[in-house]
Order: sequence, then structure tokens, then C-alpha cells
Amino acid sequence: MSEPSPIASPPFASAAPLLRSRRLCFLLAALVIGLLPLLFTDSYWRTNLIVCAINVLLAIGLDFVLGYAGQLNLGQSAFYGIGAYASTLLATRLGVPFWIAFLFGTLCAGTAGALLSIFAVRLRGHYLAIASLGFAVITYQILMNWISLTQGPLGIYAILPPPALAFPGLPRIAFSDLANLFYLTAGMALIAYALLDQMVRSPIGETLTAIREDEVSAASLGIDAPKWKAFAFAMSSAVAGAAGCFYAPFVGTLVPDAFFITESFTILAMVIVGGMGTLIGPVFGAILLTLLPELLRSVGDLRLIVYGASVTLVVLFMPGGLVQAFRLLRQCLFPAHKRTRP
Repeated sequence: MSEPSPIASPPFASAAPLLRSRRLCFLLAALVIGLLPLLFTDSYWRTNLIVCAINVLLAIGLDFVLGYAGQLNLGQSAFYGIGAYASTLLATRLGVPFWIAFLFGTLCAGTAGALLSIFAVRLRGHYLAIASLGFAVITYQILMNWISLTQGPLGIYAILPPPALAFPGLPRIAFSDLANLFYLTAGMALIAYALLDQMVRSPIGETLTAIREDEVSAASLGIDAPKWKAFAFAMSSAVAGAAGCFYAPFVGTLVPDAFFITESFTILAMVIVGGMGTLIGPVFGAILLTLLPELLRSVGDLRLIVYGASVTLVVLFMPGGLVQAFRLLRQCLFPAHKRTRP
């Protein structure tokens, strides 16, 4: 008589602890976001916190197309600017409410990314980098020279913050307050991170990773690489556009120099320093490279040397970025116990 077969475990039983831990991490992140403005009460550091949240949006958006789809996009500053100008022009010239302008700016940036991908999906490596960089240069020149629309180097001024929110029985939430504006921007960054994190842990992430590793093998499995590259470009640029929609009302002025091509290289440095293809790494990379120049401001011009040397050392000796450093530190502090033979 054969032995009864063991009861099969539920298919998602092993994933349940991981799911709980991820929910705990998101709750912890929300708690940290809630406490930061209470710990940093002066306007200087609250301003830096908002810049960190905007840079986190830019970094995780770039990591989605670069770290997972393997597409070297150097045009992130262009999509950043498209979102900022599209939403601002709607709000200032047509009187469109902020949240409708926000959706339109995000959609415009995403559409621009999808259109760029039509011409760029067949390019690889440095050819794609040059093409995307050229797009960033063209976008900057349009913003600079289409004076009748963008005001060019004169800029757009007196951009109002997002309208206040009023809920029955609760105090009015005014986004002219830097703390509330940080909560709004950081909350949007957390939502964007959760959305991208869900994607990279789904079959979408596996598909993009397959394209990144070997596009020919992915095509042999029936994966439509151009379509998925276009999707990655569109998502990445839409997140950058959302960051631009928050940048304009935060600063209050809008000039093309804020979206010069050097911004693309800064965002790329955040992704590489944090840890490309990890999503959480670019978050810490964005925070570090935003705050490090401010922390080194007391040493004067020497801060630029320290900043550049820090980035160079990370790239040379820790190619996996901060995530690799954390993993090495964890292995040193909590080494795996060696199994002994019976």
C-alpha cells in the first residue's frame, strides 16, 4: 500500500512572509516621511527634503528603463522639463486646475518617451545614449528659443503652489507650507515607487529583464522587445514628468536652465551610486547626492572635489553601489553559519 502523498502547500505560502515584510517596509517609509518635517523645522532643510523627493522620482524612473530594461536613456532631463512646462503653461495661461494640469504634464512626458522609443528601440548601447542625449539637447533648445510659448531665458514667474485641500471637520491643508508640500511630493514618490516595485516583481519585470540580458533569446521566446522597450520608456518618462509637475510650483519660477543636459548626468549618477537595477538603491543614491553637497558646503569649493571623488570611488570599487555596500556589510556582521556534516 502506497504512502499518502503529503498535503501540498498553498502556492503563495512562501511569498506571504515576504509580502508582509514589504508592507512593513512601506509603512516604515510612510512613518519616516511623516516624521522628517517634524525633526527638521527650518525652511532650509525642508526645502532640501522636497528636492530629495523630486530627485527620488527622477532616479527611480530612470532606473526602471536603465536598470531593468537595459536602455541607456540620457534624456531624462527632457521629460522632466516637458512635464514642468506642460503643466505650468496649462495652469498659468488657461487657468486649468493643478491636478488636471499635473495629469496632462505627466501624460505629455510619457507620450514623448513613447514617441522617442519608436526611433530608439532599435538602437543599443552608446548609440541609444547619443540619440536620447540629442533629444535632451533639442528639447532644451526648444524651451530656450520658443519665447512666445515658454518665455525662453526670461522664464515664467509667480507660479502658485498646488491649491489647498479642505476636508470636512479637518484643518485646511495649504501647500504654501513647505512641510505640507514635502508630504505631497514624498507621498507621490512613495506611490510611484510602490507602482514600479509591483511591476518589476511581476511578469513585466521578468520580461524587461529578459530583454536586458539577451534580446535575441527574448525574441525567440515570443517577447515583443520593441513594444516592451516603448512601455519602459513611457513609464520612465512619465515619472520624470510627474517630478517636473511638482518642481515648478515648488520653485515658483521656471527657466530652461533647470533642465539642461547636465541634469541627466546627475540623475544617472544617482542611479549608479545607489545601485542600478535594484529600485531601492536609486532612492538612497538620490538622497545621498542631494544632501552631500549641502553637508559639504562648509568646506567651500573643496566640496566639489570631495563630491566628485566620492562618486568616482563608488563607481570604481563598488560597482553595485550602496546596495552592494549594504549587502557586504550585512555579510560581515551576520555571516552565514556553516553547515556541519552529521
